[in-house]
Amino acid sequence: MFRKNIPIFMLVGILTTMTVTSAYLVSASAYKPDDPAAKYHCWASDASGNYNLTAEGDLIPCEIDSGDNAWMMTASALVLIMTPGGLAIFYGGLSRQKNAVSTLHMVFITTGIVAVQWVLWGYSLAFGPDAGGYGFIGTLDWAGLNDVLHDVPSIAYGGINGTTIPHQTYMIFQMMFAIITPALIVASLAERMKFSAFVIFVVLWATFVYDFAAHWTWEITGPDNYGMNTGYCGFGWTGCYGSLDFAGGTVIHITSGWSGLVIALMLGRRIGYGKVPMEPHNISLVVLGAALLWFGWFGFNAGSAGAAATNATSAFVATQVATGMAVVTWSLLSWAHTGRASTVGAASGAVAGLVAITPASGFVSPMSALVIGIAASVACYAAVMFKNSRKWDDALDTWGVHGIGGLTGALLTGMFAEKRFTPWGDNGLVFGNPPQLLENAVGAFASLAWAMGITAILIKIMDKVWPGGIRVTPKEEEIGLDLTQHGERAYVSE
Repeated sequence: MFRKNIPIFMLVGILTTMTVTSAYLVSASAYKPDDPAAKYHCWASDASGNYNLTAEGDLIPCEIDSGDNAWMMTASALVLIMTPGGLAIFYGGLSRQKNAVSTLHMVFITTGIVAVQWVLWGYSLAFGPDAGGYGFIGTLDWAGLNDVLHDVPSIAYGGINGTTIPHQTYMIFQMMFAIITPALIVASLAERMKFSAFVIFVVLWATFVYDFAAHWTWEITGPDNYGMNTGYCGFGWTGCYGSLDFAGGTVIHITSGWSGLVIALMLGRRIGYGKVPMEPHNISLVVLGAALLWFGWFGFNAGSAGAAATNATSAFVATQVATGMAVVTWSLLSWAHTGRASTVGAASGAVAGLVAITPASGFVSPMSALVIGIAASVACYAAVMFKNSRKWDDALDTWGVHGIGGLTGALLTGMFAEKRFTPWGDNGLVFGNPPQLLENAVGAFASLAWAMGITAILIKIMDKVWPGGIRVTPKEEEIGLDLTQHGERAYVSE
């Protein structure tokens, strides 16, 4: 028994050592100009840029706005509940009853796995200093949250009025985005992938797909990459190119949705797909999950303003408007197509609208949001119908809703963006700036291609090295993953 558990004991020992070391490195409560963390953070300075110091020679942190900080921590909690609450319940309801626990567990465990990955190395790779000044990936300088302070704002990350929140507040907000992204992929591999293989896949995918895409789009640095690369533009490479993604249409939904399609095709169809009914087992859970996602999405989009600022308001309004329009549009499409008003369709329409407005939320007007809501439902509904006609077994429609919805939103951001909402953005094609559509298309398709390519490599390698492959056996699939993978049932009546 002891020998079987040696890897677990070693992992616990490594994590304990890293925790103690990190605690020692960041334990100081006063900071000197020569502290390693100083160059990454915001300090009071004079007109010439020289630090103002206390009588003891300590740096004076830039002021933290308590309202901004409170909003960002609230937004972080809202985004968190979207994964183990909203998404887990939504996907659980969409699954067949014999696989409901498995689907719930995959989403839930992702919340824990990525939280650890983010602290140990993910945040540093995604948002840390750029490695080499190419805008491709970050360094490990912030691994273990080393030099990421809890009581001083970052010099780079904040809202339109400056950096007014502690660096760790920004870090924890971004952690919630990193958590939900691989969890979205569960919809594509549901009901047929081994749980053990999924756990390892999440770690690898978060590192080699999400962290890269986040760095390309959202990384911001201090001047000259914190003094390491003279002339560095200050952003990841797609950010430098001009691609706009306010809250994750490209970084989150395109990467997860198109990766999901790759996995669904490589895993193959579920046994009986197209021959036996595979309907959602609990529509009440589907609606409850969609409602929690809708609720949490206000933290997702409005929180991406980085402060309780005016563009948080515009993002909040655009989110509600686009989602409401998408629900109505999908419902009408489904009704006209099938002759019945589908409850699952209305919930899917809500998610499609939320996905498509995400990259545009801080850049567009309410009327533009209406257009995006309509376009999202039309595009995603068509994608789901196309997928069904091709017999692609994307079980719970990650590709059709998130992949296509994210791509639609990214391109429409390039059309309807207005700089008046978020000054660091730009106008889109409709408002006199045609190049913005190209810039957004480049950012979207670059992340799409990267996600699909790396995902295919990961799945291929894992399936070769994993004992028996990463897919469950036909017998296990027929019985259901709840019992064969977890020894539990979603409902026990006796």
